[in-house]
Amino acid sequence: MKMTMIAAADNNWAIGNKGGLLIRIPNDHKRFREITTGEVVILGRKTLDTFPGGQPLKNRTNIILSRNKDYAVRDAIVVHSEEELNKCLEDFADKQIYVIGGESIYRLLLPYCDTALITKIDYSYTADAFIPDLSKEGFVLAQTSEEMTCFDIEYRFEKWVRADRK
Repeated sequence: MKMTMIAAADNNWAIGNKGGLLIRIPNDHKRFREITTGEVVILGRKTLDTFPGGQPLKNRTNIILSRNKDYAVRDAIVVHSEEELNKCLEDFADKQIYVIGGESIYRLLLPYCDTALITKIDYSYTADAFIPDLSKEGFVLAQTSEEMTCFDIEYRFEKWVRADRK
């Protein structure tokens, strides 16, 4: 099973603070929408809570991972373990699967990811949620975009791939 991680991270691999994103970059959100529309996204309950109205993303198959056995979400699939997730994903063998957060979901599913699409923000924020430093997890930087700017924040779109799966 092949998955792709997609995230925005700062210089310290931080992805969030106090339950929210570090910064909102419209171009990053547009890219995220373009990449994930029509595909399968895997996220945790806390990440879903940060979405508008706490609702699943439109035009995608949303798979929510929650330890709460009673948790249910309209228009989404809820699974409660890694084993249940793997069984569920058998139904989506022909789809691209994106891991979209948060921290615990990224850490749990990173071993299944062979690609990571990172919006790398050239800044160090105060943060309490992080993804692993991909360079220490067997990934190499395969592509990087030109530097872009949102207000005074510089960022790049990066593609990381597992060194042993190139």
